[in-house]
Amino acid sequence: MKFRALLSFLLAAFSSAKAAPDWTSDLREDMLELHYSGVATGISAVWEWRLNVPGAGEQVLWQALPEADDKGKFKLVTPIPDAGWESLEIRAKEGETVSLSRTWVCDPHGPLQLLTLSRIDSLPEPHRKVWQDYLARSRGVALQERRALAAECRRLGRRVSNPAPEDSKEFEFDDEKTDEGWYGSAEAAKLADVVLTYQTPSGGWSKAVDYTRGARQPGTHWTSQDGKGWHYSGTLDNRATTEQIKFLAQVAHAHRREDCRTAALRGIDWLLAAQFPNGGWPQVYPLEPGYHEAITFNDGAMTHALEVLHAVSQGDAPFAWVSAEIRQKAQAAFDRGLKCLLACQVRLKGVRTVWCAQHDPLTLEPVAARLKEPPSLSGGESAVMLRFLMRNAPLDEEVRGAVSDGIAWLESKKIIGLRRIKNEKGRTDYVQDPSSTEVLWARFYSLESGLPIFPGAGDGVVYATYHEMAQNNKVAYDYFTNKPKNLKEKEWARWEKRWQTGK
Repeated sequence: MKFRALLSFLLAAFSSAKAAPDWTSDLREDMLELHYSGVATGISAVWEWRLNVPGAGEQVLWQALPEADDKGKFKLVTPIPDAGWESLEIRAKEGETVSLSRTWVCDPHGPLQLLTLSRIDSLPEPHRKVWQDYLARSRGVALQERRALAAECRRLGRRVSNPAPEDSKEFEFDDEKTDEGWYGSAEAAKLADVVLTYQTPSGGWSKAVDYTRGARQPGTHWTSQDGKGWHYSGTLDNRATTEQIKFLAQVAHAHRREDCRTAALRGIDWLLAAQFPNGGWPQVYPLEPGYHEAITFNDGAMTHALEVLHAVSQGDAPFAWVSAEIRQKAQAAFDRGLKCLLACQVRLKGVRTVWCAQHDPLTLEPVAARLKEPPSLSGGESAVMLRFLMRNAPLDEEVRGAVSDGIAWLESKKIIGLRRIKNEKGRTDYVQDPSSTEVLWARFYSLESGLPIFPGAGDGVVYATYHEMAQNNKVAYDYFTNKPKNLKEKEWARWEKRWQTGK
């Protein structure tokens, strides 16, 4: 967890001969202990601290910092109260004069990069208020989850939690290939028992958790991600959350299990809570700083959320048991999401094209993610969104135009004459071959020229060709895709039939 210094230090009453203090802080994950360290060299003062807790106001007494060593370094370690903390104050006093002070405010999100306070404050009303409320709710949920895990660790006498066991495979069930009867099996019921235990307090799920290792034990995190501690704890990435909702709804129907039904409803509530005021979804909720704040189309994150909400709103299997109230909420969220999706479709010189893999949550403009994912037009993700529109969107002229223009743009960008091979190092490569029948698209296209681009995962340089990029970077990423191929060959006939039947 990261914490942000919101108030810069105030310097006064120092002579030029005195050295400025060096402020550093280290705050533990899981909100169990607060570690603070600093350097007080050159200051002849009394150093004090206090930890402000919810509801305490000014009643918290100042305490002396631990005595510094001969180099002026000091370190403070204090348990975090069960109720959490609001701020840490450190001050230096010379007599009755406070010569230096600094305040850290508990900030579970860390410094957000896209949904910053300054950007939110610049919005006109009433947009400003709804975004402020959204950030406040996200922060509140983040604090509750951290305190819940801290409470478990305290009961066990642990200083930090254990990560969940990791599984690199996605938790996924293909609706067209999975036998519906399987959900009524003992195997599915046993898996559901484990999946239930890994639902976060806010109702979502993380990704890459190995459910074969058994139920989550107290003091174990909901995510297998280490380092940052709360990385992807509640996410849409890699089909997480949406797939668990569908799976539990299936098991609830097959086994008449109320616990699975309740968990699926909590997952739907998570989707509703995570949705941005403008209809988009972040990759992670509660929010996580960086590109995770963006409206995320990458790997179908937002479309998977929309697919679940569409099924819920229509009462489709396995959600026929959902109440009319929940259906109405799901329909409203679906409508907002669809409006946002259509608004994000990029226009170049007035011509509607496709989408970026992630868009700014406020401006809806394409934005970067990792080094290898610059602002661009996406071949793969755009095909997923067009298929979604063709199958699930209402039959109106706006949708029809978006689909027609998007497919036309992709048709103009297909790549032929390339053959996929394994090179001498056993890695995927592409060679020119006029006889090849493969039809490919680049994963990324330039926002300026519309030509394929190949950003390096290691250096971030945008190359004009795949081979230039591969010569300078380790390649562990698909820079070509064939996903758009089925839009014309398979989806178009179904799309036309929808228009003919009006369904």
